[in-house]
Amino acid sequence: MLKKSKLFAAAAAVALLGLSGCAATKQAQNPSGPIKTVYHINDSAVAMMAMNNVRNQLVASPSDQIVVVTHGNGIDFLLEAAADANGNPYNIKVEELQAKKVDFRVCNNTLKSRKIDPKTVLEGLRIVPSGVAEVAGLQAREGYTYLKP
Repeated sequence: MLKKSKLFAAAAAVALLGLSGCAATKQAQNPSGPIKTVYHINDSAVAMMAMNNVRNQLVASPSDQIVVVTHGNGIDFLLEAAADANGNPYNIKVEELQAKKVDFRVCNNTLKSRKIDPKTVLEGLRIVPSGVAEVAGLQAREGYTYLKP
């Protein structure tokens, strides 16, 4: 006989497996079509590596649909005049990826909590109400695969 805690743990594991299979099933329904990927960035220290990963994915599979969602310290590379530790501006790489139809999204909750003027966000980027809600919605509702660099 299972104790209540073991029974609860088993039920929770089954539920999680079922939920994770939902997004995977949507993607698997069209295995030869473009892959939809959401890159989740909450630390600008990994921004250049993440953008290189996005570029590499598009080289391998140019028709893939990619969304980069940022929040917290992850939005910093998407602000005007942002540069990496070597002084290289981020906007050049962002613009190159935008030209390849990569969609960058910035968390409005972060902008508000950090008192950052939305006008300082690079041109052509989308400000969304919540970065984490955006990532969750892309996975659950639209079948995006999730990558966290």
